[in-house]
Amino acid sequence: MAGGLAALLDDVAAIAKIAAASVDDIGAAAGRASAKAVGVVVDDAAVTPRFVHGAKPNRELPIIRKIAIGSIRNKLLIILPAALLLSEFLPWLLTPILMLGGTYLAYEGAEKIWERLAHHETTHRPAVEQGPEAEKVMISGAIRTDLVLSAEIMVISLNEVAAETFWMRAVVLVVVAFAITALVYGVVALIVKMDDVGLRLAQRENQAVARLGVGLVRAMPAVLAALATVGIAAMLWVGGHILLVGADELGWHAPYELVHHTEEWVLHATGALGGFLGWLTNTIGSAIAGVVVGAVVVAVVTGIGRLRHGPGHTPQASAGSAGSADPPEEPSPSNGS
Repeated sequence: MAGGLAALLDDVAAIAKIAAASVDDIGAAAGRASAKAVGVVVDDAAVTPRFVHGAKPNRELPIIRKIAIGSIRNKLLIILPAALLLSEFLPWLLTPILMLGGTYLAYEGAEKIWERLAHHETTHRPAVEQGPEAEKVMISGAIRTDLVLSAEIMVISLNEVAAETFWMRAVVLVVVAFAITALVYGVVALIVKMDDVGLRLAQRENQAVARLGVGLVRAMPAVLAALATVGIAAMLWVGGHILLVGADELGWHAPYELVHHTEEWVLHATGALGGFLGWLTNTIGSAIAGVVVGAVVVAVVTGIGRLRHGPGHTPQASAGSAGSADPPEEPSPSNGS
């Protein structure tokens, strides 16, 4: 009896060791996968604050929470099953699907630029000022934009663990989904509530701390307005990069090679600054590709709209568009108080 119990305990200990090793393997794989997706994570964090720009303080965190929940649903209920099944049975479809998402991002970014150049964005008010329905439309648009960025994050992560078993890939992607979402929307929440932090600091008796708080309060409207612009640039950059890499993988090498060779030349020609300037060159090249493709799609959408609705039609602020929450020209007083 005692011998049987000892054998059972030995088996339990062995299983525990295997489980611990598996957890370590999952953690290491998730870490590798997440590191490869850092660039897109930065873009995601830059895109999201523009959706709450101009919102009242009591609506900022609820909006971010709803977008974050939508992001988790995107990753776990749509992207994860689709990516795993496609990687298992139709791996060649992943690149074209990603390129469709890249085209959508390029279109969104180019549409915003077109609106600004045509001065159409000045007619918009924050969605939260237009009522609950407008806020729901804006959140839906933000979740759709997140879907594309999340898809790239998950596919990049999937490529890092492609050699693992099906279930190992699934577990790693679940870990990445939660970790990346917490990171992105935690940073976004911190950014948009920084003015409230500044107000608290400004009320402290320590003069240095109070001055820091006042500086934060005064700076945040400009920071949020800048992030709105960075978000547009990020959509063009990420969309263009997806399209360049996808075209290269599908056999059209010239666009990607042009950007890559230019990046390499700058990298080796600029000495100590080569790493940064090479990255900047690649980013600019990707953004240019995004602008070109996005402008073509905007022109096509505008042309189709004019054929259907008359010559006065523009592509801006269509129902469900993520752009329906564009900020007004003046920041909300709540962000500058």
